[in-house]
Amino acid sequence: MKEGNFLDRVMEFEQQLDSMQKQFRELIGFVAKMTEENNSLQLENHHLRLRLEDMDIQAPYSNNKQYQNTLSKIDVGEGVDNLARLYNEGFHVCNVHYGSSRKGEDCLFCLSFLNKQNV
Repeated sequence: MKEGNFLDRVMEFEQQLDSMQKQFRELIGFVAKMTEENNSLQLENHHLRLRLEDMDIQAPYSNNKQYQNTLSKIDVGEGVDNLARLYNEGFHVCNVHYGSSRKGEDCLFCLSFLNKQNV
């Protein structure tokens, strides 16, 4: 094998390795993004299942007229308390991102909304 041909093949091999390394980094980034999204969806699913269980517990009372009258007289402050509880569970309560997961970060829109409701 000639020396020039050998060097050309080594350089070509190096370029292929660089290309594969770039593709591998992109794949790792994609897997990290998908893992994060999966974890977020699992957390949201868990919260929704808990809420569904709460609804199933309350279902026997849904046909009770006295229970319905009690619900109609619920103080507005209880709704704000429920929103605050949802916010503490990790969900947005602001009109910008309502219902989506906060991913552990505070939201100024939500905090502003909750502070207005408490005044």
